[in-house]
Amino acid sequence: MINNSYNPRQELLLSQNYRGTIYSRDGEALAQTVTDREQNETRVYPYGSLFSHVVGYSTKGRTGVEALANFYLINTHTSLANRAENDSAGIKNPGDNVYTTLDLALQQEADALLGSYQGAIVVTEVSTGKILAMVSHPNFDPNAIDEIWDSVVEDKSSTVLLNRVTQGLYPPGSTFKTVTAMEYLRENPDAYEDYAFQCKGYFEAGDSRIGCFNGTRHGWVDFESAFANSCNCAFASMGTQLDWEAFQDTLEELLFGEELPFSLAHLKSSVVITEDMTEAEKMQTAFGQGRTQMTPMHLHMITSALAKGGILMEPYLVEYVANDAGDRVKSFEPKIYGHLMSGEEAAVLRELMTAVVESGNGKKLSGQEYTVAGKTGSAEFDDSKENCHAWFTGFAPAEDPEICVTVILENAGNSADFAIPVAQGVFSAYFRGEK
Repeated sequence: MINNSYNPRQELLLSQNYRGTIYSRDGEALAQTVTDREQNETRVYPYGSLFSHVVGYSTKGRTGVEALANFYLINTHTSLANRAENDSAGIKNPGDNVYTTLDLALQQEADALLGSYQGAIVVTEVSTGKILAMVSHPNFDPNAIDEIWDSVVEDKSSTVLLNRVTQGLYPPGSTFKTVTAMEYLRENPDAYEDYAFQCKGYFEAGDSRIGCFNGTRHGWVDFESAFANSCNCAFASMGTQLDWEAFQDTLEELLFGEELPFSLAHLKSSVVITEDMTEAEKMQTAFGQGRTQMTPMHLHMITSALAKGGILMEPYLVEYVANDAGDRVKSFEPKIYGHLMSGEEAAVLRELMTAVVESGNGKKLSGQEYTVAGKTGSAEFDDSKENCHAWFTGFAPAEDPEICVTVILENAGNSADFAIPVAQGVFSAYFRGEK
């Protein structure tokens, strides 16, 4: 209620308190209020564009943590003695400080790896749902938001203010095969291990024909190798056999078309399923093309639930709130949203994602000091068949997951060549920091 722009209490509090500081998990100031001798206030972001989308800004509206934690930042729990002293001096009280879950070193590494690409990276802790890094490019300098605002708003093609992690909608490509594989498991619990398909590089059903990426012929594949090598033809074939009413139920359980249990502004993912779906639509949907759209955050949440035995931990950004003396006034604990899948289903899917790295098209992630399980995706987004987004979503260590990483690089090309090296850089930065 207090964050509602029509609530006058915000202005009352801001007339009494100056906005508190936002910190990283390691105590680095990410946003702070600086006052001059005349007590004029300036909101300063020491790391410039590095945290622009996730920390956000507090003028021209509020976004990111600035919006999420606004109530705490404009309230104060400073001592009564300080309040009396400040009141007599005619100065404001310090607002409470917000300590986030964000890791500075990991954010810097993710930002550097994303580089000149348009796209996004999100990293969370599997056991808790803590968001360790969230990067979206192109970005902006929140210190200059007042100066750039008019030009950005007037430029209808500008997307610099868009947090692609939560508000970018993309065809998921082959990363969606995790979802299709889960549905196939549910419909064939006793027969999926007997699955066999001969990939000739193309598959036809009715009047429609699809091909594997770059026309690759995979030959005979079973359920695991079809997933590990991302065989479009095998999954298109599965799509023609699925019970699409049952698939609709599964998609709802996986939060497609639903609000996510996450406090930052986000868009809903969608899969279009109709009673009169054509064979072409079934095939395209089964391997993440057609009219399917996902946010990186949604894909990330499905992957992180899979890594935790089917349990989805609600992602969160604020660890605790403290007053100016460092005394905690509120703490936030990990929260279980619920099961997105059974433990048995998650175990099978983890084996499939492990096979992607051990023997499939994610082999560039093998041979590290840590093990990885994941899924790649090269998602076509126009009619050219040449332009595609590069995806990766996965977790490490594969046998006992600690972190989950999701990457999308817009119009980058083959995921194995572009998304995997970025993901590897993020994993390596995390495990270096753990030593």
